[in-house]
Amino acid sequence: MIFNVEMETMNTRQKEHLQLARLQKTTKSTYENVPFYKNKFDSHSVKPEDIQSLDDLRKLPFTVKQDLRDHYPFGLFAVPQNEVIRLHASSGTSGKPTVVGYSRNDIDVWSEIISRSIAAAGGEPGKVLHNAYGYGLFTGGLGLHYGSEKLGMTTVPISGGNTTRQILLIDDFKPQVICGTPSYVLNIAETMEKMGKDPAATSLQYGIFGAEPWSEEMRQTLETKLGIKAVDIYGLSEVMGPGVSIECHEAQDGLHIADDHFIVEVINPKTNEHVPDGEYGELVFTSLTKEAFPIIRYRTGDIAAINRSKCQCGRTSVRMCRVKGRIDDMMIIRGVNVFPSEIENYLLQVSEIMPHYQIQLQKKGTLDHVELHVEVNEEYFKQCEDNLEHANIMVLTEKIKHIIKSNCLVTINVRIFAPDSIPRSEGKAIRVVDLRKETVMQ
Repeated sequence: MIFNVEMETMNTRQKEHLQLARLQKTTKSTYENVPFYKNKFDSHSVKPEDIQSLDDLRKLPFTVKQDLRDHYPFGLFAVPQNEVIRLHASSGTSGKPTVVGYSRNDIDVWSEIISRSIAAAGGEPGKVLHNAYGYGLFTGGLGLHYGSEKLGMTTVPISGGNTTRQILLIDDFKPQVICGTPSYVLNIAETMEKMGKDPAATSLQYGIFGAEPWSEEMRQTLETKLGIKAVDIYGLSEVMGPGVSIECHEAQDGLHIADDHFIVEVINPKTNEHVPDGEYGELVFTSLTKEAFPIIRYRTGDIAAINRSKCQCGRTSVRMCRVKGRIDDMMIIRGVNVFPSEIENYLLQVSEIMPHYQIQLQKKGTLDHVELHVEVNEEYFKQCEDNLEHANIMVLTEKIKHIIKSNCLVTINVRIFAPDSIPRSEGKAIRVVDLRKETVMQ
């Protein structure tokens, strides 16, 4: 067990004292150096000196993604350009990308946060980490890379894609930890099986998975196939990148937030009021130590709940549950709100199908039409004589519809396809295809 004892086991009083001091410094910096925040603070009649307690955070205005787009590319930076040593950005698939900058100290702090995260997930100095997150403007690859090196691990920067090469290096380099999106690492495991290899017979012991919502059933699938402990990591570039929170491998019971660097709030996204601990709402983060791109009360759009009880691993940080989904990913099917991750949770309990699916949203006349695409596994397909018209396929279709109806309270059309029909991920999985707008949601 590797702890930063001072920070990760701090008592509540000590942590709140540290958070307040850092919050006061951050609000002063943003007010003095970012015109956007000065104008927002002034419009809400609040000054940095008004922040005398953590409760005063609620006096500050929210920041939303559109604010970042409106000030593209560098309008929210709090330091001169010559102090920014790295830029990251979102994909910009639904508008201008959101650009974030890092000072040298930001990179050092981020690396320290990630090193703590990897240690919480089971990583150790001297061991090998296989990093299958994408490198480039996406924060995942370089974020995990620098943290792994900071921890003292041998880091394999393979990035995403080229699955057969991934398998070769896992065989040859014998890593203990693998990092990537859960859908892509599942793709690696299934490719191993097709090559006649046993994914559970590798050197891998721990997996750090994130960058897309995934269910407890997906965790069990990954752990069984690969013979590992699988933990969830959370982050977003606007707040820092990966490492904002992570599960510990000991308990796998909520993601420990690095709350010496970030303050979390959970609000009702409709009323903007705080919800009680343990209830689902929208996550809101305020950075406490970022220099180049501080962020105040950033509305993430992610739905989760928090837990302030002490974890069995000994860390005292606030924990958040696995992200249920994003507000803009939520589907309304005949008046019922459903997240793709909820469908996945029950879908992966069906033994006859593969853990791959897509939800297609279509327009039929004036009504929205939802169709769930899944693929049958090879063993069951052979039992059905490789025939999608077989009576057993019809029975399986009705079984899936009943499971979704019973648990998610929606009636959804189901189409079953042959093995290997659903596109495999080499990065973030495409779970929802919205044909109504002829766009793809990730």
